[in-house]
Amino acid sequence: MTGSRKYSLAQLTALHWSPPEMILNGWALGYDAVSIRSIPLGVKGEYDFDLVNNKNLFNLTQWALQETGMKINDIELARIGDGKDVERYKSAFETAAILGVKDVISSIWSDSKDFYLDQFAKLCDLAAQYGMFVNLEFVTWAGVSTLKGAREVLDAVNKTNAAILIDTLHFHRSRIPFEELDSCPKNLFRFMHICDGPKDIPNPTSPTYKEELIFVGRDAREYVGEGAIDIARVVKKLPDDVLFSIELPHLEKTSKWGSLEHARRCLETAKEYMKKNGIE
Repeated sequence: MTGSRKYSLAQLTALHWSPPEMILNGWALGYDAVSIRSIPLGVKGEYDFDLVNNKNLFNLTQWALQETGMKINDIELARIGDGKDVERYKSAFETAAILGVKDVISSIWSDSKDFYLDQFAKLCDLAAQYGMFVNLEFVTWAGVSTLKGAREVLDAVNKTNAAILIDTLHFHRSRIPFEELDSCPKNLFRFMHICDGPKDIPNPTSPTYKEELIFVGRDAREYVGEGAIDIARVVKKLPDDVLFSIELPHLEKTSKWGSLEHARRCLETAKEYMKKNGIE
């Protein structure tokens, strides 16, 4: 598959870029698609890229897609958390569908299994109304933090539009055995987050365990091939058409070079690594 792999620029890599900026900059840098945070999380300091209620932003996003021929691979984040009903994502899904989006990222931030299974099933049904797939990402510090946990959710809800999103950092830091991927049906994976990270994994008994995980996850991921994660081994166990979404926030690098140059280096190093490992 020489040169056939597709690359998407994930929002966390350039968190402050609006959707049209993601599209225009991603296109200029040679990405094939972008992944945007168009679902407000309601947290302090969050950038407001709400395409539902900001019609000007929606129109600019639509224009950027038409001008560049780019696509939005996925939107995020359809969080499942205690006391919240996933029905609130209906407008976001409807708007994303108009823009041609086929995938949404979800993660589970609850320890109540009955609750999150019910909500995830409803989320899949809601997304299906708009021809979208729900990609469940297991996050090391979330309620569902392992591949095994994500598989249990998908097996329980049994929805044809449910998939699993692997992030190489979370895969490494949740200590997932590579062999566990062998038992996963290939059709469970549509795209993946790629980045590198340090060899050392925070100790779960440390009082700052969660803070250490979050710091690297949100502020200090490494370029593909420059850390200790065996990314190639993960990739080679997944389908050949899995899209690579580069999710690589790094405050120091962004401050040093600027977001545009950082995003360029993200793509350049990823392609070099994949070529070196016979993945193209």
